[in-house]
Amino acid sequence: MAILPILEVPDPRLKTVSEPVTIFDEALQTLIADMFETMYEAPGIGLAAIQVGVPKRILVIDLQEPVEHNHDHGEHCNHDHEVIRDPRVFINPEILDPSKDLNIYSEGCLSVPEQYADVERPAAIRARWQDETGKQHEEEMEGLMATCLQHEMDHLEGILFIDHLSRLKRQMVLKKLNKYRKEAA
Repeated sequence: MAILPILEVPDPRLKTVSEPVTIFDEALQTLIADMFETMYEAPGIGLAAIQVGVPKRILVIDLQEPVEHNHDHGEHCNHDHEVIRDPRVFINPEILDPSKDLNIYSEGCLSVPEQYADVERPAAIRARWQDETGKQHEEEMEGLMATCLQHEMDHLEGILFIDHLSRLKRQMVLKKLNKYRKEAA
């Protein structure tokens, strides 16, 4: 496994429309493993293949739910951010039935580091996709999983979360990103 470089705005490859996956082979398994390792290292909860320069319709998502600990008698927890991992792979995903109800979620993106903005999306969706073996799946999703899947699917069409913002808000986010990059350099 390897940690891959993540493309960041304004890299023009992020605007690429990704191609469907037709071959489910060892190279695909390696790419998926590398994508998970890259996402966890970043750290993030979702990553599209195009974000690591591969224009294929592949997404990895892991919402990584924090583990709740019951501490009696004033004990202190020695665990570093213990989480329950639930890695999920979505290949050639489609949204079949978006709800009319909308949610607003403060989204961020590994390709737009340390920047967040409110994006409105359908609150629930029915999604269809293939797993890493090519098997077809279909599921109703809501909440953060629905938002994350829609966000990552946007990448497959060359769309970033900042493309959902007004021109003024998008310019403000990009200005803050440039400031962040200067301070981090």
